[in-house]
Order: sequence, then structure tokens, then C-alpha cells
Amino acid sequence: MLALDLRVLHRPGRVVSPRLALAWSAMYVALAAGFAVLMYLWQGHQAALEFITGYVLELSLSVDNLFIFLVIFNYFAVPEEHQHNVLFWGVIGALILRGIFIGAGVGLIHVFHGLLYFFGALLVYSGVRVCLAGDHKIDPAANPVVKGLRRFVPVTDDYRGGRFFVRNRQENFRLYATPLLVVLLVIETTDVLFAIDSIPAVLAITLNAFIVYTSNVLAILGLRSMYFAVSGLMKSFRFLHYGLAVVLVLVGVKMLAVDYVQIPIVTTLAAVAGVILASIAASVAYPGGSTE
Repeated sequence: MLALDLRVLHRPGRVVSPRLALAWSAMYVALAAGFAVLMYLWQGHQAALEFITGYVLELSLSVDNLFIFLVIFNYFAVPEEHQHNVLFWGVIGALILRGIFIGAGVGLIHVFHGLLYFFGALLVYSGVRVCLAGDHKIDPAANPVVKGLRRFVPVTDDYRGGRFFVRNRQENFRLYATPLLVVLLVIETTDVLFAIDSIPAVLAITLNAFIVYTSNVLAILGLRSMYFAVSGLMKSFRFLHYGLAVVLVLVGVKMLAVDYVQIPIVTTLAAVAGVILASIAASVAYPGGSTE
């Protein structure tokens, strides 16, 4: 799907139109729905519900990534025709890193059950923090990975097409990084920070590593297209951050109460979807000014 996305539909060096991005986003949602049906036929009703809940939860929490993408691209003045290339490689890195995190998380929880309470408390804290502080504050210039890159590899002053590295012929073909590589590293490290919230949230739904990872994969795959489809509208959803904060708190409480109260998956799915839809409806009904 990634190869088809990058090489056929979104060719390098071209601006992604909102109409194409919207159609591509709808295709990814349909793909997730088809996978849910497959899960139902393969592993039954419970597994399908766990996948759907994990997917909706991960997709909802990933909306925050869209805001950060917008901040990063504006900060580095990334040309529109090269943004998709950065997001493509960013997704590749996210799929690998999240696979590692999920495998480690599930394994540790099976060995140390008390980690469930730690993750639950972390989610509640994250939700309260977002409610009190608002949006995540990202300073690309202060990113330690970017500082490390600039220390060991020289960086060109301007973009060189869609390339991440170039060689300077006047300096014996010395290797230079381009600002596009800096942008990619910022996006990758930022995704790691978001994974600290989103992965424990899905682990509160199920400890089936296959369901946790596939729900993450399908949510992340559609994230790039969703960015290009709604990037111009994202700032209109002024209450969405608060809705996501409430979701984090609810899922955190569910994880903290796992040994005392069994909350059905259907109830969790309805609560997550209800809160997100309510926050979007409130944003539309009361547009006001930006929360930033």
C-alpha cells in the first residue's frame, strides 16, 4: 500500500490535491473496515470489536499528530510538493518503532502485571495535562536529535528537491544533509512522544499484540492522506484537543480498574466515538477563535 501510494498515486515532486487526499483517506478507512470483517470471520466477534475500538482510538489520538505536522512544516517552510515524501518515510519509521514498542509493552505487561497501573496513571496524567496546558508544545529547534545531526553532519542552507542527502563537488564530494532530513527526524522523534500516550491507550483495550499493531498500522497509514485532506480545516476544531484529553482519561481509568471492573468493549468504543464526535460538533457550533 505504501509503494502504491508513493510511486503511483502520489508521485514525488507533486502537490497532493485535497480531493485526491480525501479519496485516498476514504480508501484507507474502507480497508480498515474490511480488515475488521476479516477479523470477525477469522477470530470472532470479540476480536473484531477489539480491533475496531483500537483503530478508532488510535485514529482519534493520531489527530494530534496532524496539528504537529502542520507546525513542523510551517516552521521549516517545507515546500508542499515535498511534504508527502517526508510523511511517507516518517510512516515507515513509525511502523518500525511502534512495532518494537508494542512487542515490548505486551511482553512486559504479561511479566509485570503492575505495569497496567503505571500505564493507566500515565494516560490520566496526559489527559489532565492536555486539558490544563492545551496543545502539545513542540520546539523543532530544541529537538536533541536535530542538534546531534547538526553536530556530526553539515546541513545545507536550502532544500535540494526531495533529497535528504547531497554531495558537494567543491569539497571532494563531502556528504551534506538537507533541511528535509532535519524535518524527517523531527517528525520521527515527535511520533515517539505521541506513542507514549497512544500505545498504552490501545493496550487498555486488548493485550493481543496482533490486534494492537494492526490497529496502529491502519490508523497510521491513513494519517498522511488525512493531513492533506483536512490540513486547512484543522485549526477550526478548537475543542478537539479537550475531547482527546477526555478520551485519554477515560481509557486510563479503564486500565486502572481492570482488576476490579470489567468494562465491555462496546461501551469503550461508544464512549470514545461519542466524546470525539461531541468535541467536533462543539467546534462546529462554536467556532470562535483558535485555542493556541
